Amino acid sequence: MNVDAAVAAVAAIAGLCTGVFAMLAFRWSERDQAKPTRSSLHTDAVLPPGVDTVLSVLRSSAVVLDEADSVVKASSAAYALGLVRGGKLAVEPMMQMARDTRRDGEIRQVELDLPRRGTGRGDALAVSARVAPLGSRLVLLLVEDLTEARRIEAVRRDFVANVSHELKTPVGALSLLSEAVMDASDDPEAVTRFAGRMQNEATRLTSLVQELIDLSRVQNDDPLEDAEPVRVDELVAEAVDRCRQQAGAKQITMAAGGTADLSVWGNRGQLAAALGNLVENAVNYSPARTRVGIAARRVAAPGGDLIELSVTDQGIGISEKDRDRIFERFYRVDPARSRATGGTGLGLAIVKHVAASHGGEVTVWSAEGQGSTFTLRLPEAGAVRDRERPADLSAEGLDDEDRPYETFNDPLPAHPAPEVLP
Repeated sequence: MNVDAAVAAVAAIAGLCTGVFAMLAFRWSERDQAKPTRSSLHTDAVLPPGVDTVLSVLRSSAVVLDEADSVVKASSAAYALGLVRGGKLAVEPMMQMARDTRRDGEIRQVELDLPRRGTGRGDALAVSARVAPLGSRLVLLLVEDLTEARRIEAVRRDFVANVSHELKTPVGALSLLSEAVMDASDDPEAVTRFAGRMQNEATRLTSLVQELIDLSRVQNDDPLEDAEPVRVDELVAEAVDRCRQQAGAKQITMAAGGTADLSVWGNRGQLAAALGNLVENAVNYSPARTRVGIAARRVAAPGGDLIELSVTDQGIGISEKDRDRIFERFYRVDPARSRATGGTGLGLAIVKHVAASHGGEVTVWSAEGQGSTFTLRLPEAGAVRDRERPADLSAEGLDDEDRPYETFNDPLPAHPAPEVLP
């Protein structure tokens, strides 16, 4: 009996120990499962209710950090800006802001210039970062890209500065010349000379103001609201007539040709101004006794046929470093020469805006000492192809010596394909 009692007691103790160990193992397993893992920190479950929905509609890049500085949630824009890499915030100043905010609960904001990653460009990425506490454990970082806003603001400042300078020059000249006229009141020859210069400065001022008005109009108006089929022949004739006097003074031959009976769709006034600016530039920057050609042709394109209007000169050409900037407002390749020819630096900017607003583009090929070719591409107005037109591009009823331009099939040596500007 004593032996049986001892065996029973040992079995009872063994069963009790097994139960205790099983209970401890179960509790330990539950404790391990309750511990937050690295992956669970990156799930939406730790975010307060509704925060995920709010973050999804924000325009700013959003990053949520936990107490270990790990990223709990980040928007796609935050990854695109390079703010988050490998589950961590990659910008140290922002990380320090988050730690300071977690410590004292204060909202912080700062503007930073970050290097662009993977673009090979030297310019910086301007951002505004704002950090705020999100509950007791999390920190919310909102980052807004200010790069484009800063660029636009810089363009506006430059534009105002350039306009002020361009207006100040002729106004100051008129003031000085008027004083000179007053001082030379007893010298008719001097008065005549100064009055002529005053007239030149007044003309220059008028041209500048008019081009500023034209640029503002093409930027703000929608030319396709009052669009109509515009005959290319008429645009070319108007552009040539506009520059006939300047070309005649320099003995420059103006030749026009290419495919006949073409029409484009758009605002006639804006299209005439754009082509006229290209022809005028070609004449102004060409040496005496050379030739300027205007050619039109139809080219196939995926979205429909385009009309190419090419203006070719045998002028001084444009260097590669200037080629990317010539369509900027007030930019001049040679400021001294532009002032001598009366240029304002707005003509090509107007051409660019007109082309873009009409669904087209303007490109340029140029080489120093060989001349330039500007090509204006515009959508064709196919509905007017069959309309009647004169037999040639010249004005009807004019004798040969009175024709505004001569017709041709191959006006100038062919240049390579124009280079598309960004």
